[in-house]
Amino acid sequence: MEASVLPPLLRLVPLAPMLAVLAGVALDRLVGDPQRWLHPVQVIGWGIGWFRRVAEDWAGDRPGRLRLAGTGLTLLVVGLSGLAGWQVERLTLVHPVALPLLVIALASALAGRSLEQAVQAVVAALPPFTSGRSPADLELARQRLAWIVGRDVDGLCRSEILRAAAETASENAVDGVFAPLFWMLLGALLWCAWPDRALVVLPGPLCLAWSFKAASTLDSMLGYRQGRLRWLGTAGARLDDLLTWLPCRLVALSLPLAAGRPGSALVNCRRALLQGRPDPSPNAGVSQAAYALAADVHLGGLNHYGGLPKLKPVLHAAGRPADALAVTRMLQLTRRLTGLWLLSALAIALGGCIDVTPWSTQ
Repeated sequence: MEASVLPPLLRLVPLAPMLAVLAGVALDRLVGDPQRWLHPVQVIGWGIGWFRRVAEDWAGDRPGRLRLAGTGLTLLVVGLSGLAGWQVERLTLVHPVALPLLVIALASALAGRSLEQAVQAVVAALPPFTSGRSPADLELARQRLAWIVGRDVDGLCRSEILRAAAETASENAVDGVFAPLFWMLLGALLWCAWPDRALVVLPGPLCLAWSFKAASTLDSMLGYRQGRLRWLGTAGARLDDLLTWLPCRLVALSLPLAAGRPGSALVNCRRALLQGRPDPSPNAGVSQAAYALAADVHLGGLNHYGGLPKLKPVLHAAGRPADALAVTRMLQLTRRLTGLWLLSALAIALGGCIDVTPWSTQ
């Protein structure tokens, strides 16, 4: 391979894509999402809101037109988000001094620290058992919980608050950490495997991560089975399910390794798939079941949404009720599994399937 065909960044540092992802994860863990900074997801949300108004003005209440408009909206939002990431990558490949911009952008696609802080804030707001206080003292915990869950929180007791915190910690670990991280790592490995094509053809870590975030944001904003969204949000919701499907199952397979029980990986993965199957979401039930099994916690049961009861599948019925230690354990598992995924991807990049030696010796 001629060194001259390589982008300048990959000619200087062949493993730069993987190192950029590592730096992005580290930045997310250290800084999170500063509230005063403009976040790419906010921009994506503004775009979705604008395109939605245009789509509804054109489609009205006609289901066929709404489905068509939703498909076009999804392709446009995801395509523009991926293109924006692709442009940042091109800039970085040609001008290595722009690498910090790529690292910051990659960190913006992750929600590890913000998820952990939000869940810990709920647990910290719970009064101790020995306080002898009234149920009104749970109000702060309910308010903080309402920021991160979709269920009704009014009147939830301590045990139900802890169960909700554990369930959102497990479900959002896939949505906010492992799914975007999977697409980042895939993009980085593609660049490492075919560095001569990175500048022209292949999407990189940011292009794939921002494309996923766009699909996830579409699902969050439009993926509701009510009113016009029943048809307008279908394409975005299904794309999000599709892009999350494989990362979710990789989490179910690898989480026992992070829990220190590698021998139970296949068994627990099968159990998570079986127990999570009744959930309406193809991924949420599986991710919650995987964490329930790894942390030995009983999850699922009756929730209320908009005043209406909804029975969620019971997960790991033999486990212990969710408590503060169980929630902490789940957050620890997320950190450990993140490290395991990063080390595995780095080993692949350094291993026999990707030979970096010719790149640096030409």
